[in-house]
Parts: sequence; C-alpha cells; structure tokens
Amino acid sequence: MSTAQMTRPPQTLYVTIRRDELRQLKDERDQLQQEVMRLRSHLQGQLVQPSDTQPALC
Repeated sequence: MSTAQMTRPPQTLYVTIRRDELRQLKDERDQLQQEVMRLRSHLQGQLVQPSDTQPALC
C-alpha cells in the first residue's frame, strides 16, 4: 500500500526593493557581465596563442 502525499501549490514570495537598490543591483550586474566578457576574450586569446610563447601579464 502506498502513501499519497498532498502536494501544495507553490507559494509566492513578495519583496520590496527601493529604486536606488535596484539601480545598484543593475549596475553590479552590468559590471559583472563586462568582466565575464573580458575574461572570455582573454581566454580566447590564450587559446589562439602558440603553446611555446609566454602569455603577457595583464
């Protein structure tokens, strides 16, 4: 005999955020996205370099 579990509907969580907090989070997100793009291009540059040369220090 199996036990049936009652499933509850998902709960919704409401939060309040100020405009300045939202702007700050967006700015941080943009900075992180730019850093990811910079690091990706840096890695792509290392993959293209011949293996016998030394990578330039940044």
